[in-house]
Amino acid sequence: MNNLHSLIGKQVELEVSGKVMLAGILVDVGLDIIVIYNGKEYFYIPHLHIHNIRLSTNPSAELLGVTPELPFDEDDMISYRKTLTNAKGRFVEIYVTGNKSIHGYVTAILNDYFVFYSPVYKTMFISLNHLKWLTPYQTNITPYTLGNEVLPVKPTDIPLQRSLEEQLKKFEGQLAVFDLGDHPMKIGLLKQVQNNIIELVTASGESVFWKIIHVKTVHLP
Repeated sequence: MNNLHSLIGKQVELEVSGKVMLAGILVDVGLDIIVIYNGKEYFYIPHLHIHNIRLSTNPSAELLGVTPELPFDEDDMISYRKTLTNAKGRFVEIYVTGNKSIHGYVTAILNDYFVFYSPVYKTMFISLNHLKWLTPYQTNITPYTLGNEVLPVKPTDIPLQRSLEEQLKKFEGQLAVFDLGDHPMKIGLLKQVQNNIIELVTASGESVFWKIIHVKTVHLP
């Protein structure tokens, strides 16, 4: 998407996976991620989830003449993995599945997933393939106005594996929730993980087999 550089500084509209429409100033373009600013927030959006992007047909008068500065210090071209690294320990909002955003902070980045701490869901494992966008908080603001004493710097002592499949194998025999529990068949006992397929036993005792590539988020209740 290097040809998008011609749109930097201009107001654009784009469609993101899930038929979500976003609009704002295109601030930066990286190898696999872009940044837009809507006048209040910055959206870091991986190319993977951009369906189309175009000049805004109804530009906002409030954004005319605005020259936003990136919230992260960027020495060279931005990238998806570098953005997650810069976000570590900083409060952010992420959008992954359904119409729910998740608030918290990135704690680790592995081969095909990252670890996220949410005050609501606690430690989460999120596929790198399914993050739609990331929005950094303004400084001095915390999720739900919680104090730092309930937002631990090192929220988990779980040993981390390089791949999501290997990580999930460590949770065999435990209850797990996929994709924030947006479907009853995504909540159950994680019975076995093998060859990129998860066997999950639901509350009714039924076994459901999920392809790992389609699992967006995992957390243990």
